[in-house]
Amino acid sequence: MAEAHLDIDLRAVAANWRALDALSATGVETAGVIKADGYGLGIDGVAPALLAAGVRSFFVALATEGAALRRVVGPGARIGVLSGHMAGDTDLIAAHDLVPMLNSSEQAERHLAALPGRAFGVQLDSGMNRLGMEPAEWDGVRARLMAAGPWLIMSHLACADEPAHPQNAAQLEAFRGMTDGLGVRRSLAATGGILLGPDYHFDLTRPGIGLYGGRPFDDARPVVTLRFPVIQCRDVAPGESVGYGAAWIAKRPSRIATVAAGYADGLLRSLSGKATLYAEGTPCPLVGRVSMDLLTIDITDLGHDPAALELLGARQGVDAVADVAGTIGYEILTSLGARYSRRYLRDAA
Repeated sequence: MAEAHLDIDLRAVAANWRALDALSATGVETAGVIKADGYGLGIDGVAPALLAAGVRSFFVALATEGAALRRVVGPGARIGVLSGHMAGDTDLIAAHDLVPMLNSSEQAERHLAALPGRAFGVQLDSGMNRLGMEPAEWDGVRARLMAAGPWLIMSHLACADEPAHPQNAAQLEAFRGMTDGLGVRRSLAATGGILLGPDYHFDLTRPGIGLYGGRPFDDARPVVTLRFPVIQCRDVAPGESVGYGAAWIAKRPSRIATVAAGYADGLLRSLSGKATLYAEGTPCPLVGRVSMDLLTIDITDLGHDPAALELLGARQGVDAVADVAGTIGYEILTSLGARYSRRYLRDAA
């Protein structure tokens, strides 16, 4: 088969959630953020693993994602929708028992009018200037929303992956100023916020990237292994070029393997001439440009033709590849393509 192989270790996902749950303060609920189809890894596998580990509250970006997740986790689990109650979402929210995190007075009016008595949360802007009500807007609707009984009031940290950044403390102070004394459950911390310590934990934490093996949770177990089958190997003489644009020219007699993957599979073109793949522990550089379906790898130092080459795994995680590409691990994960042959690794039970 020419398809690349993507292994997703659900045991590691569950272990990462348990570790972040242990880092959350005593009495704090630890949720699971599973937006973007489980950060690109597939909710059909990831969601049941988290549910079995103990997750009872999930967060998604869109109501359509919430509807898909409800079909996987069944009744009982709470599903928060971070984009709130958008026009046209009412039927989805009602049919799939979703909890919109209301981001504006407009959304608040829509929800209270369309679904009175149905669960909701509130998202406040504590300084990120992206989603949520700013203090003045919150002041205008707070009494009415508090009377309706929100499940949760939340905000989101902009710089939690930089522990010393002054905006962390500033947002904590702003969030407290908008919510202290209200007698409602609160949430400020995602993965980075958990690592900032208990002052940021409140009543519920919302780990996302840390569940899937990414920074800033450096103790996370690796989740993803990605291997590419070798289609063909060839000898390239000094002075000959490889790939589009003749971007790489051999300086020595070289053995080049062509593997089945490219930017159509989510491998960013910025990896061209920079990435390293592994065969049996030996590093093999990617030479030439990343094309739509193919990569060319210098296997000269390996000494033989391998059956496959590995990009992601125990030797190299998503953040190491992201550093080479000039991006972040989130983009590497969520770009993983649909053509991979996916396998979920579960406990024997």
